[in-house]
Amino acid sequence: MVGAEKYLRPDVIRQVARLDLRAKFIVEGFLSGLHASPYHGFSVEFSEHRKYAPGDDLKDLDWNVYAKTDKYYLKKYQAETNLTGYLLLDLSASMDYTWRGEMTKFEYCICLAAALGYMMIHQQDPVGLITFDTDIRTSLAPKSRRSHLATMLGVLAGLKPTGPTDIAACLHRVAGTVKNRGLIMLFSDLLADPGPVLEGLHHLRHRGHEVIVFHVLDQAEAEFPFDGTVEFADVETPDTLTVDARGIKDDYLSALTEFRERYRKDCAAARIDYVPTHTGVSFDKALLEYLMLRQSRF
Repeated sequence: MVGAEKYLRPDVIRQVARLDLRAKFIVEGFLSGLHASPYHGFSVEFSEHRKYAPGDDLKDLDWNVYAKTDKYYLKKYQAETNLTGYLLLDLSASMDYTWRGEMTKFEYCICLAAALGYMMIHQQDPVGLITFDTDIRTSLAPKSRRSHLATMLGVLAGLKPTGPTDIAACLHRVAGTVKNRGLIMLFSDLLADPGPVLEGLHHLRHRGHEVIVFHVLDQAEAEFPFDGTVEFADVETPDTLTVDARGIKDDYLSALTEFRERYRKDCAAARIDYVPTHTGVSFDKALLEYLMLRQSRF
């Protein structure tokens, strides 16, 4: 397969089509920013009740709620709501790295994004695409048409990661421009200072978005299989570093564990799903394990 087709494997689609990315939203009552009614036992067909404000349409008043609480609340129909998703892909040069010369981190992320995009469109939910490095480079508005998935994959297949990145600044820009609450799915190697990146993720949560972070490393970055004297080159700067690989392996893996653990703990505290993986793990296995875990929690 060539072009965009190689990122959307039929065997993976058959598996993810059985799952529901919206499970968490439905159970928590968070569906595109709407909160489920706290009044159980009646008006269960509505996904939100909010207090009446002057100028609101009186026909939307819920008189059942008024009878119970002696207060005016408006109702919104669940049928009028949907979940809007955004696929955020990192275009930094480091995303183009592959140790084995096979699938790069960026291609791995496209495969994950393709399956999740398919899931949303299969559920008739709109999904959009945002790519970034030091700034937003691509922004496709969310749509739920099946042809939109091919459009997004076509765009991604034509991109090559290059140059530096500013993950944190771009997360803040997304938080400031995406007005309606939705599901933000970030795909990145997160090779940056975690402090500002976590602040950007918190900004998204503060805006009411649900966030999933797919932290994708190359297999060599995750396992450090090197031996002897090795020269490492920074793909985003001219810097190089020559090291005794065996001598620093333990320190490297310890630092990586600490790095991931910081993300895991901080994301858990902010109710952000953090999914660490690497290119040595089949992307469909990584995705399905996460989706099954997500559904089992709710």
